[in-house]
Amino acid sequence: MIFLLRLLWRLLALLDLAAASLLMVALAPLPAPWLRRFYRPLFRAWCRAFIRALGVELRLHQHLRRPLPQQYVLIANHPSAFEDLGIPALFDARSLAKAEVADWWLVGRIATAADTLYVRRESAESRKTATLALIEALCRGDNIALYPEGGCKGRRLSGRFFNGAFVASFETGVPILPVFLHYQAQADFEWGDQHLLRKIWEIATISNPRADYHLFDPIDPRHFDSAEALKEHCYRLYLQWQARFLD
Repeated sequence: MIFLLRLLWRLLALLDLAAASLLMVALAPLPAPWLRRFYRPLFRAWCRAFIRALGVELRLHQHLRRPLPQQYVLIANHPSAFEDLGIPALFDARSLAKAEVADWWLVGRIATAADTLYVRRESAESRKTATLALIEALCRGDNIALYPEGGCKGRRLSGRFFNGAFVASFETGVPILPVFLHYQAQADFEWGDQHLLRKIWEIATISNPRADYHLFDPIDPRHFDSAEALKEHCYRLYLQWQARFLD
């Protein structure tokens, strides 16, 4: 009986996602000034519908000793494709994504209409342009979210963070908001060289679909002498959280 109820709930979630996707694609060609008025809340609701359809149990753990700032530069580690849904489902922020996302079928249209920023990671010039776009977005009052490892690097941290998030934070005075992502079935969530559709199927059929997102205190860039110092401080914190949650 319980199995049948779960199956029915999953089917309803899939139908909900299909209807929401059709609506999002239908609205995506509207002029950008119109979309900015209403599309991002719809995008966040679409992300939550997608998560329900995948059957993932997403939990936010707030390790906050200070209030959440009104504006922030959210950073996170990037072990899986799932956080491209999980982060906007939980946080109202414009995302920075690799330029290839814009060409993805259906998802690319929706992401672009949601005012996603893009970068070609292999291009230094594109990264510089993206950093300027981040600063401009912050000056307009937006929150931004990105993965300073520069891509999906697996369950363990890569050897460095890139500069963009920290330059944008340092130049504007907007605090860094760090989120550490932990999947209990870390190996199953990890995105390697699989096709995206295959990875989505694997996530949808994981036996332990638990995603824990750990939100920590904001980091004030005014306490640092440079963007580089801010970056190194954040990377050390992530190494500590990696040891805490993964080792």
